Amino acid sequence: MNRSPAIRRRTSFAVLALVVLAGTGWYVAAEVRQARAEQAAPTQVEMAEGVLDGPHVLFRGTAPGDLYGRVAAVALDDLSGPREVTPAVCDRVDSDGETTVCLRTRRGVVTTYEAEVLDDAWRTTASWPLPGTPSRARLSPDGLVATTSFVTGHSYAATGFSTETTVHGADGAAVSGNLEDFTLLADGKQLAPVDRNVWGVTFVDARHFYATVQSRSEGRTWLVRGDLAERTLVTLLDGVECPSLSPDGTRLAFKHDARKPGDPTHHWTPAVLDLATMTVTVLDAEQRSVDDQIAWLDDATLLYGLPRADEPSTTDVWSLTADGTAGPAVAIPQAWSPSVVE
Repeated sequence: MNRSPAIRRRTSFAVLALVVLAGTGWYVAAEVRQARAEQAAPTQVEMAEGVLDGPHVLFRGTAPGDLYGRVAAVALDDLSGPREVTPAVCDRVDSDGETTVCLRTRRGVVTTYEAEVLDDAWRTTASWPLPGTPSRARLSPDGLVATTSFVTGHSYAATGFSTETTVHGADGAAVSGNLEDFTLLADGKQLAPVDRNVWGVTFVDARHFYATVQSRSEGRTWLVRGDLAERTLVTLLDGVECPSLSPDGTRLAFKHDARKPGDPTHHWTPAVLDLATMTVTVLDAEQRSVDDQIAWLDDATLLYGLPRADEPSTTDVWSLTADGTAGPAVAIPQAWSPSVVE
């Protein structure tokens, strides 16, 4: 029996659809197999033992292979040299050598996020859940842990993102609750806690810290000085994001939004604020956009992470002089989230 042209067309379309689906399924399966093979392959980095016994920089390794995401260290006087790899797997890390704070993603049927405190043997001594994607972590000299997570969104460049920033003790005990609930004083006036985000804590001592506060209703982003005892945030300067206190306590490194008026795209340039004079030096020797909380290698040098243009999952830690006299250079290849341990 002859089929009508309409039936033949439908049959042909169905066969074509099955062929396309089969091809797509094969391609996806092949991509998954390749990704798994790459993850299982040995990571090609030079290894060493004993690095953690001396002054070093701790970081998250981003070299492809089976060690991807593992925390590692390089000697402070040989940043591009061999690394010692630890058992810890972290998205973000900070350490004083005895205590390490690790923010991590646990992937599964339901993806969860958590903060862990690790001792010098890399054993978990405390942990607590995070509400979303890990973003920032800082450990104070007095054993306080500040964490920032994205509750919604995954980037500070996105519209409508929301963060949660809290302070815990190294034993996991909550100290602050969400910092956005603190009293915010802008030019002496108390602002209502609406449309507010707080992120990028850097500690001064066991009570005081600096951070960034954004108020969408006010259309402002401020540097604030926080007080854990008084539960206050006092604005100091506009346009300061992700501050980081220098080792000598006299300056803050931060990311400065250098986009032109009317440009919707963020472009963050490293900058340094002198706390005595409130003078800002923008380090425009770095032309790329730096979306990171800068660390201090020493009183003269900054460290920050950048993804590779041709390998987005691989990042490098770059260095830049804090006075802008020298341009950026790769300090630690295939690394992220540096933490200096003297």
